[in-house]
Amino acid sequence: MRIVVGVGGGIAAYKACALVRRFTETGHQVRVIPTESALQFVGKATFEALSGQPVSTSVFTDVPEVPHVRIGQEADLVVIAPATADLMARAAQGRADDLLTATLLTARCPVLFAPAMHTEMWEHPATVANVATLRAHGATVMEPASGRLTGTDTGPGRLPEPEEIFGLASLLLERPDALPRDLEGRRVIITAGGTREPLDPVRFLGNRSSGKQGYALARVAAQRGASVTLIAGNTVELAPPAAVDLVHITTAEQLATAVDKHAVGADAVIMAAAVADFRPTNVAAAKIKKGANEPDVIPLTKNPDILAGLVTARTEGRLGDTAIVGFAAETGDENGDVLTHARAKLARKGCDLLVVNAVGEGKAFEVDTNDGWLLGADGTESALDHGSKALLASRVLDALIPLLH
Repeated sequence: MRIVVGVGGGIAAYKACALVRRFTETGHQVRVIPTESALQFVGKATFEALSGQPVSTSVFTDVPEVPHVRIGQEADLVVIAPATADLMARAAQGRADDLLTATLLTARCPVLFAPAMHTEMWEHPATVANVATLRAHGATVMEPASGRLTGTDTGPGRLPEPEEIFGLASLLLERPDALPRDLEGRRVIITAGGTREPLDPVRFLGNRSSGKQGYALARVAAQRGASVTLIAGNTVELAPPAAVDLVHITTAEQLATAVDKHAVGADAVIMAAAVADFRPTNVAAAKIKKGANEPDVIPLTKNPDILAGLVTARTEGRLGDTAIVGFAAETGDENGDVLTHARAKLARKGCDLLVVNAVGEGKAFEVDTNDGWLLGADGTESALDHGSKALLASRVLDALIPLLH
């Protein structure tokens, strides 16, 4: 794919180098177009070395090739990172006073802006209006991350990490319409990762869930406009998604408490976490050692059924009209195939949607791709084609939208 990486003139311009490398390493042809201000932060030679393509800021370079028209026309995707307040203002006004803004006017492919600026600039009415204009023109403008900015300042306006920008850009290549702003004003609770049930201070019962699917759901939902609370179990290797409130838990009981707290008043709860069905009945205060005192058996106690509990709370009027989405990791056995077990689970749980994944070696857990089926309480069933976990997340959110009252 032909990808244009536009770089605005902000301190976060150095992160564009990692983004360019990520695109080139995955086989894309990358053309970097910085602004003149961006070259004050990162030199032209750096971008040329990373992309293998010439770098210019002017429409008067290589005039016979008409680059200000051709580059945009041929692009499959344009990513602006960092997108400064000035650059977005010029793009929103339709300016064409350098090669990058001219390219934006000729591009008919998906365009992704990754903003980076101080909080006051991001929240200024002029920037808010410019972002709205860019979105109205069909561009995707990411919600920025919150965190350390230039100097000692902290707050929203931080450039999302290159890997997150790359993931959303890749999603737009898979599905250009994956990020509509159709969750504006909605509050969504999402759970992710596996729970760990302690046996002693060292050991625990757990599962192979990495949390990647739940994080993808949170990331895509936030970029579609939702206010997202992500309740995460064992996800230590994952970077927090931008514009998402993150709550860490360890055990199934902690997860149940957190869900009960945050689900009240939510428009939707998506239970993507892999919750342990059982926990050790007794937790040893010291490490269990080999020898005379080692246990012959480890008694187990059932954990609460959080998904079924949510449905009960809604039925009893304690949860309002919250839409509830469950996940089921299934394998076939002598009693039926994956879908047979999933249909039975949907009937038992009573949720509105059930996302079904067939699990096994290299499937669903600990990988970056996923597929499966989406079962509805109304009896509908549809296949979720194989692709990135962000792509599956976008399909699940599509199905959620009609359920929101």
